[in-house]
Amino acid sequence: MVKGMGAVQETASSFENRLRKNARHRARWAARAGLTAYRLYDRDVPEYPFAVDWYAGRAHVVEYPRRRAIAEGKSEAQRAEVLEAVERVLELPPSRIYTKTHLPKPWGREQYGRAGEGSEWFTVTEQGLRFWVNLGDYLDTGLFLDHRLTRARVREVARGARFLNLFAYTAAFTVYAADGGARSTLSVDLSNTYCDWAARNLELNGFTQPFHRLIRSDAIRWVMQARAEGQQFDLVVVDPPTFSASKRMAHSFNVQRDHARLLRDVAELLAPGGALFFSTNFHGFQLDPAALSGLEHAELTPGTIPEDFHHRAHRCWCAKKPGAVQPRSRPIR
Repeated sequence: MVKGMGAVQETASSFENRLRKNARHRARWAARAGLTAYRLYDRDVPEYPFAVDWYAGRAHVVEYPRRRAIAEGKSEAQRAEVLEAVERVLELPPSRIYTKTHLPKPWGREQYGRAGEGSEWFTVTEQGLRFWVNLGDYLDTGLFLDHRLTRARVREVARGARFLNLFAYTAAFTVYAADGGARSTLSVDLSNTYCDWAARNLELNGFTQPFHRLIRSDAIRWVMQARAEGQQFDLVVVDPPTFSASKRMAHSFNVQRDHARLLRDVAELLAPGGALFFSTNFHGFQLDPAALSGLEHAELTPGTIPEDFHHRAHRCWCAKKPGAVQPRSRPIR
């Protein structure tokens, strides 16, 4: 045996064994929780920096290669090894395994766009709701699994609320708010693709009434306009990208640099007693104390990370505007 090979094989076996153990346990857990999309492996073994997600009979595998492994040319062999294990453990043909590589990007230089062409569209179930996903065309699938518990919190407090979803992506938060009985919903996103996707998700769950609106706009610019018009909302979700520099935006957006001003502006849209949920997946994020000044706020992060995620996928805060909650009428059905 080549010196050191035994340790490599043992580590590889550890990856496969961990995946098998997780898959067996999480299948039972997910059935009880009403989930057909969930995480099976979250970089559990440090030597194997991968995330493996289950999406209704398909696997979504994302590699987070270390710079050293890339430089030494070891990542390709490890990727092949992992995919063989995924195929074997989950009993899936290669056509049902979707792979992505999350390469390190210079801050503010590049953004992730399309990852492939012509992927399959299908639906998954989450806590009584359904969502369209696409595992091949983009780095992200259309549903951020780590926000499952945050979405449930929004549903719990949405009854009768005027709900606003900024940087709405595919509007999963909006679907939950609508299911929770929001009086009205408004979802804002700059992307035509995501606005169309959001509309499909709302329609899939039966929320086609005119008081569920979608607006394609730069969220920051839209907030400024809404402030000038005196618009108010009872419940707001702000889940911005870490960085964005679309040509359709007036200025680039950097969540660390710009979050304080954004949140102060959004706070002016809150009705008395209104609540704001703010989240970011930027691991080095530090909340500016001035960002939520004048609002009662608390970090919710530990309680919003699902049990199938080991790595802290996001940070999340809830802030409330002082004042009595206004009487809320029930939504029209």
